Amino acid sequence: MKIKKGDNVIVISGKDKGKTGKILKVFPKLEKLVVEGVNIVKRRRKPRKEGAKGQTVEVTMPIHVSNAMLVDPESGKRTRIGKKIVDGVTVRIAKKSGKVV
Repeated sequence: MKIKKGDNVIVISGKDKGKTGKILKVFPKLEKLVVEGVNIVKRRRKPRKEGAKGQTVEVTMPIHVSNAMLVDPESGKRTRIGKKIVDGVTVRIAKKSGKVV
């Protein structure tokens, strides 16, 4: 996977198309990621104590990695990711601007 935790991404398809956010968690084996403020669903919680009320909680669910693209640090638009060797170290670069991500 070319996208990592902490990257800023834009959603390119689905109900949240066009939203941007920071990656909170990555699941490489499932090829999914959790993006801040994207794919929020409501879940019902049972009461924990006797006599207490249950509640509805909003939870951020994962999306497939193919539905998100990296945001270019220079232009703010979506971009693909490439790799380049700089001073003997492999770094990720944004294809649009050539800047190190």
